[in-house]
Amino acid sequence: MARPLREQFAIATFVLIVPVGAVMTFSTGSAYSTQLDVLRHEGEDFAKTIAAHIDNVGPAGDATLKAFLAALPLPAGGRVEIDDETGRTLHTVPPATTLLEPMRLTAQVQTRPWTVRVVIPTTVASDRARLNIRNTIAISGVATIVLLIIQAVFLRRWLPALSSLEKSAEQVGRGDLRVPASTKMPTLELEHLRDAFRDMVERLRGAREAIDRQMKEERRMRLEVQSLQQQVIRQERLAAIGVLVSGIAHELNNPLQTISGFSELLQHEPGATDRARGDLALIHQESARASAIIRNLSRFGRQQESTPAPVNLSDVLGSVIELRQRKLSEQGIRLERDERVVRPAHAVFTELQQVVLNFVINAEQSLRARPPDSRRICLRTYEEGDRVHLEVEDSGPGVSPENETKLFQPFFTTKPVGEGTGLGLSVSYGIIHSLGGEIGYRHGVPDGAVFFFWVPASRSEGV
Repeated sequence: MARPLREQFAIATFVLIVPVGAVMTFSTGSAYSTQLDVLRHEGEDFAKTIAAHIDNVGPAGDATLKAFLAALPLPAGGRVEIDDETGRTLHTVPPATTLLEPMRLTAQVQTRPWTVRVVIPTTVASDRARLNIRNTIAISGVATIVLLIIQAVFLRRWLPALSSLEKSAEQVGRGDLRVPASTKMPTLELEHLRDAFRDMVERLRGAREAIDRQMKEERRMRLEVQSLQQQVIRQERLAAIGVLVSGIAHELNNPLQTISGFSELLQHEPGATDRARGDLALIHQESARASAIIRNLSRFGRQQESTPAPVNLSDVLGSVIELRQRKLSEQGIRLERDERVVRPAHAVFTELQQVVLNFVINAEQSLRARPPDSRRICLRTYEEGDRVHLEVEDSGPGVSPENETKLFQPFFTTKPVGEGTGLGLSVSYGIIHSLGGEIGYRHGVPDGAVFFFWVPASRSEGV
């Protein structure tokens, strides 16, 4: 089982101190034993020297012998004893005391009828060994203290570095892939480990961001595919409705022409009253209006060639108004026309009709939250150089600044679900650019929204 670094260092220190203590104990005992051997040899040398002196002068020379013994450099507490052949002690220098003596070493030499003994206390060996023991303890203590200081410095430098790496690993384990701070490391190897870990985190973050982007892109593409599928379904439905509308328009046109013709003929009957002529004139007017609406519906639903030709913007506005006039009246929207265009546009009638219709429908929907008396839509046309301009201005709330840059992006819409696909303006953008023009948006004055486009003017004089 792995242990903390502090605990391992404590165990290592204990393991190191035990042999150091053993070495110190052994060194102490060895020094003491060495000093005992030295004392033993000194005692023997002293005994031999005294025995040789007695052989020369004899024990009779007491004064000379005592002076000689007093001059001997005996260790502290040491003494000399001389016995005769009967074992009687003749001389003791210095005199023995009756106090309890410590352990002692005795060196004895037999010379003729005398025996010389040199007695030295073992405390002398302890005193002599004490200096060596102190030096050994001091050296061992200093070495141990230096070792502990080195260990403390090592731990002080290593533990924060290892703790930083551990916290960084826990941070990554929690899923937080922010690059860890560049903590100073005590060794080059740990710096390499730190840099490798930071590089790994950066690569992991890059991989996760790439996966997130891929997932977002796949989600966006899936939504686009679903929207396109719905759009294809709507387009197919609109195509079927267009075919149906064309057929109905053809079937209704003949009866309407008959009604219009007979109403006009009946107006010229001699016996018709003024009231009858007024009613017949209204019938003729409404049948003509119905024929115009059916004709516009037929033209809007019919697939036509997209070859640009001279198009009168007034006709485009009139066709859109005929399609939306009743809806605008029901919602209390006041419609204004400001037409100042003389030359026709070089465009496709149905395509411009679709763009203007999208602008008008968007304006209608933006006015729902306005009071009825302030609902207004203005259709404006004017010329500028070789361009013809068309604007649809409403008195609605306008577009928020954060959405202005996304207005013409596909599938972007601020309308409730079911009221818009986000394709009307993007399709209009494609139509106008295919005609060589520009489309855009700006704020109304003082409020509201203005959607506009310009296309090249036709070089033809008229339509």
